[in-house]
Amino acid sequence: MTRTTCSLARLALLTLTLATGHALAQTPPAPAAPAASAPTVPARPALALPDPSEPKPFDKVITAEAKTQQGLFAVHSVKNKLYFEIPKALLEQPLLMVANATAVPAGQDHVGRTLNQDVLRFVLHQNRVLLQLVTHAAVTAPGNVLAEAVSQSQRDAILAVFPVEAYGKGGAPVIEVSRLFSAEVGDFSARAMVRGNLDSSRSYVEKTKAFPGSIRVDAVQTYTVSPLPTPTLPGAMLAPPMLPARSVSLNLAYNIVQLPEQPMMPRLFDDRVGFLSVSRMDFGQGLQEARRERLITRWRLEKKDPAAAVSDPVKPIVWYIDKATPTALVPYVKKGVEAWNAAFESAGFSNAVQARPYPTAEEDPEFDPEDVRYSVIRWVPSPIANAYGPHLADPRSGEILNANVVLFHNILQLQQDWYLTQVGPLDPRARKLPLPDDLMGELVAFVVTHEVGHSLGFPHNMKASSLYPVDKLRDPQWLKTMGHTPSIMDYSRFNYVVQPQDGVDPALLIPRIGPYDVFATRWGYMPIPSAKTPDDERQQLNLWAREQATTPWLRFDAPRSEGGDVGENLEAVGDADAVAATGLGLRNLQRVIKMLPDAVPQDGRDDQLLERLYRATWQQWGRELSHVVAVVGGYEVQNKHNDQPGAIAQPVPRERQVRAMQFLAEQMLATPPWMLDPAIVQRLGATGASLPLGMSQRSLLRYLLSPQRTQRLMAQEAQLGARAYRLADLLADLRRGVFTELGGAAAIAAPRRGLQRHYVETLAARLAAGNPLGLDDSEPGVRAEMRALKGVIAAAAARGDFTRQAHLRGLVDVIDKALDPRAAASAGAAATLIRVGWQPEDGHGCWDGHDHGPRND
Repeated sequence: MTRTTCSLARLALLTLTLATGHALAQTPPAPAAPAASAPTVPARPALALPDPSEPKPFDKVITAEAKTQQGLFAVHSVKNKLYFEIPKALLEQPLLMVANATAVPAGQDHVGRTLNQDVLRFVLHQNRVLLQLVTHAAVTAPGNVLAEAVSQSQRDAILAVFPVEAYGKGGAPVIEVSRLFSAEVGDFSARAMVRGNLDSSRSYVEKTKAFPGSIRVDAVQTYTVSPLPTPTLPGAMLAPPMLPARSVSLNLAYNIVQLPEQPMMPRLFDDRVGFLSVSRMDFGQGLQEARRERLITRWRLEKKDPAAAVSDPVKPIVWYIDKATPTALVPYVKKGVEAWNAAFESAGFSNAVQARPYPTAEEDPEFDPEDVRYSVIRWVPSPIANAYGPHLADPRSGEILNANVVLFHNILQLQQDWYLTQVGPLDPRARKLPLPDDLMGELVAFVVTHEVGHSLGFPHNMKASSLYPVDKLRDPQWLKTMGHTPSIMDYSRFNYVVQPQDGVDPALLIPRIGPYDVFATRWGYMPIPSAKTPDDERQQLNLWAREQATTPWLRFDAPRSEGGDVGENLEAVGDADAVAATGLGLRNLQRVIKMLPDAVPQDGRDDQLLERLYRATWQQWGRELSHVVAVVGGYEVQNKHNDQPGAIAQPVPRERQVRAMQFLAEQMLATPPWMLDPAIVQRLGATGASLPLGMSQRSLLRYLLSPQRTQRLMAQEAQLGARAYRLADLLADLRRGVFTELGGAAAIAAPRRGLQRHYVETLAARLAAGNPLGLDDSEPGVRAEMRALKGVIAAAAARGDFTRQAHLRGLVDVIDKALDPRAAASAGAAATLIRVGWQPEDGHGCWDGHDHGPRND
């Protein structure tokens, strides 16, 4: 289940596409033109090749009024112009350039977003300096007969050309580079983020800093954003006039970083173990194919004492804690970072990961948090409830060079809401808000540990939460040694499977470094001294990866699951048996509902906090039920390589799928009366309880009837025959659960009418989506069910009161339109609008507060 939006801009883009038959343009339209003319998209201004006129004397260009900074190379500011003086030794050397957003318009994306990063180089050519984009897309050994051909097949692009204004000491060319940061050069642009056109006349370089290994340039860029036309659907009246164009400004930070002179020896990627990676095409000697080669991203760790089993590193991985971090939380941020040391000890390193406060000028006179030599945990005063941990890596080797973790202030609110609604009944400290400082500190430490994991090179491992037996998740001894999920990198938050009578210490409800994290750290970071090349490491790495065969909780997401892995769910605990785990979770949710009125402080404010927590409880209800939905049409998947026998994917047995559908009929298709507690509902508006119920059921039905799932059911029937849980079984079970009132003439309650509408509309949307390539083998079954359902509903519509009859006849009308081929065109357009509206939002962090559901559709 996913929380989604359908913005006016998306609808407008879609309507224009439907009307013209053209693909959606990625570039927004130009500022509003007169009504008679069609909107045009201006091309980006060409960067004209400058005339290589004779350079001037140095002091005529870099005058006495210049403000100069020495660093990677000299940076000169003269009035409104910015000059780089590039030493000859750095010409033609690879440099990593990164553009990040450091200030954004209100409601527009987030601070810290990386817009682009690429390897560039400055090349001197006839009194010009060319800025080239360096590609590492293909490689081969220098002595290979293909070496020259590989080089010629990936010509480096020229992004910009700068005339040499003067030459400095040692023949260092001096170039004026202001337009590199006030115009759009290459892909170093915020155009895709703000969807507008850059106005260079309102863009400028704000400040610069030169460091020994990097240069930072901060620029202000202003874009003109033209509103899109208001969409007009078939049969609609004249659309309202367009709004005027508006301007948005944002701050971008450009870092130009020197790459290591000697690249680190790479470690080859293995999709059985989770690491972020960089990739290239290998045309190696003796290969009978071009092979995609991926290198894991990791820090360069080297032992001080190579002979010791465990040694301090020559250079530890250090994060500096932002001085804006709330004082009470600083010790917990440090704790969250250094929790990873337990994992690194398994790789042979002690004290590998450290967290420190900002040093004083006496301790480190060169320290500057904007210098990429320093990794920082930043605390951002933002209402966004999120955090993220990106990193910069050398594309030649995968070496991580810098990693800044960003914590938005409102992550505190999200952690508070999740903790209360998931495990509030299990911790006396959570029964009254606000949470005490020590508990909030532990929740922040959990967030930091997860984000630092990304900064160490680890992606999410959503499979982890499904690899422990459910009964162990209530065992205090198991939780003390193993935790409730094998990986901190899962979206498995707090252990809602535990029951009050289990006597579990609340400290054990919060995730921590697990056995998978230890395993993955050892796999990626342990030195293999005998290996001289990445290929030399393959045998040992394969042996380590095969430990997953006998220890299931060491397994990682299965990239070949094609969306059907029953264990790859978001926000799940105990999804090895989702029915059992969700049943226990719903018991706790019933306790949460009883807690909510007393948990909210009686401070004379409005009921906003109670409403927010009530919505969060509904979201948790939907999340937990979505894990049960994932069982239907699911597969049990274990990623294997070609030296490992056995099937990779096995259909979930019919018995488990039948049990899941029985549970959904009892819990999802029935109105949960305990969620309609009068003590809460009376404090809400007129639709306060019916709206979240309807939205949750609608989302779950769409997830259950998604084309991916129904096609998997057809595939399982083809594979297993009568032993499969079939699409026909699913539709029959849904009809029984949704339309229980059709047998007599009894009135149908409002929540049940809503459920029945959502079900019929979901089936209609499936048909409206069409099957143009004939690849959806499940579509005829959905159509047949619609025809049969029409007859059953029409017969029942003659009985009962006015409201019942009107409701059922309305459902018949919906079915008639869905089955009418004459309505196919307009229905298809509407279905496309629905699909756009239900696309997941583009989240850039792990804690966006969205209604995360399973990831397998």
